[in-house]
Amino acid sequence: MSNPSRSDPSRSDPSRGKHAPAPRTEEHLHLADRFVARNYYPLQVVLAEAQGAWVTDVDGRRYLDCLAGYSALNFGHRHPGLLQAARDQLDRVTLTSRAFHNDQLGPFCRDLANLAGMERVLPMNTGAEAVETAIKVARKWGYDLKGLPANQANIVVAADNFHGRTTTIVSFSTDPLAREGFGPFTPGFRIVPYGDAEAMREAIDEETVAVLLEPIQGEAGVIIPPAGYLASVREMCTELDVLFIADEIQSGLGRTGSTFACEIDGVVPDMYVLGKALGGGIVPVSAVVSTDEVLGVLHPGNHGSTFGGNPLGAAVGHAVVKLLASGEIQDRARDLSGVLESRLQKLLGDGVVEVRTRGLWAGIDVEPGLMSGRELCERMLARGVLVKDTHGSTIRLAPPLVIEQDDLEWMVEQLGAVLADAS
Repeated sequence: MSNPSRSDPSRSDPSRGKHAPAPRTEEHLHLADRFVARNYYPLQVVLAEAQGAWVTDVDGRRYLDCLAGYSALNFGHRHPGLLQAARDQLDRVTLTSRAFHNDQLGPFCRDLANLAGMERVLPMNTGAEAVETAIKVARKWGYDLKGLPANQANIVVAADNFHGRTTTIVSFSTDPLAREGFGPFTPGFRIVPYGDAEAMREAIDEETVAVLLEPIQGEAGVIIPPAGYLASVREMCTELDVLFIADEIQSGLGRTGSTFACEIDGVVPDMYVLGKALGGGIVPVSAVVSTDEVLGVLHPGNHGSTFGGNPLGAAVGHAVVKLLASGEIQDRARDLSGVLESRLQKLLGDGVVEVRTRGLWAGIDVEPGLMSGRELCERMLARGVLVKDTHGSTIRLAPPLVIEQDDLEWMVEQLGAVLADAS
């Protein structure tokens, strides 16, 4: 199954996105406004079909997807190999619960552990579930293996983090929108500036069980830490007998041009937290991947999930791991990263004040006062490109890793045109 690109004459012109919402779009927008809880503020487009890096709305307009489900669609929409794995499993068994074994879970966990260079996998469903799992494991590790007094464990995290939206996770968020109105909050967390190794060291004490970090902060605007920062964190965690937990839910599984973003700095954490792309954009699949010692602190009854490790999710996750095992998708992201970075750098001074890229992932800070990030996204929508804003005038680009080079270049051309129009 091919990935339709701009050069494919069979697809409709993406510039059609500039027209006002058509009747079917209006109908669906009305239904959403009436019946869907308003915890999101989506762009005014209603998607109905997709293939590769392209999506089609209910009125037949085509758009280049440069968000990729917040990196859940690293392999593109409807990847044929992943769809086949799901179809095959749908015809066999989809759920057994962990009360019984199933024939998909063991092979999936074996190959995911091998991919990560680890020994054991705890499968869950969503990214937030995986983060919650990592927190529980780290605390129990501290009590069982470090001998900490009960209920005294603390975990050090970074400011501007995004690890999910459960009550515990928002307890250590610094985003007011994520926190306001949801207290009282869970204790046991210390927040330090991201990228500041010295502040990290000062925050760690005898009762610290873990450091929880995103190797690259995605929601904050694709914030890349200073050179050597991750290596410093790894060194101090080893020295002080503290677990280094890498939240690679967005940054992992090929997005940065390597299997894990930690690899770029030559760092191996004690625990990987994975999600999003692990489900291939088909089903929610997440996992905590670590060593026998760390995950060995859990015993039957300590933790679980009805759907975690279900046969359907395991089959799709296993297919994802097989795609990554060859290294081809990582190589593609790394090769195209130069194209993306060089094209974006040319926009500096023309409405863009800063560009941060790693693999096929970019954060772009638009000149203050020129337009908001939301307005820029709406203007890109009108040109047939889907992107997402974050934190005011910053936008993120995270196209599927299967995107064609000419489509990638065309996307940056549309961004340049929007900036030029605004100027």
